[in-house]
Amino acid sequence: MKVCKHLTVHGRVQGVGFRYYMIHKAREHGVTGWVRNRREGTVEAMVQGPAEAVEAMIACAKRGPSQARVTRVEVSEGSGDYLEFDALPTG
Repeated sequence: MKVCKHLTVHGRVQGVGFRYYMIHKAREHGVTGWVRNRREGTVEAMVQGPAEAVEAMIACAKRGPSQARVTRVEVSEGSGDYLEFDALPTG
């Protein structure tokens, strides 16, 4: 069963390769969706796939790449249907 979650990642998460990290992890876990920087300094992502894979992506977002310092991840219900996992322009 597919689920879709919207993530907002807070902390030192821009300029540290966070989007590329999420793209790599999405391919590793077989999920679709998107990731982008937000003007206020967070990273936003929509993650869709099997529940276990989406949970694994949430765990990855909480860790982030080695240069990141994640302070919190807000998770809410997402929407949409995605064919791959892409980086979108800053929103």
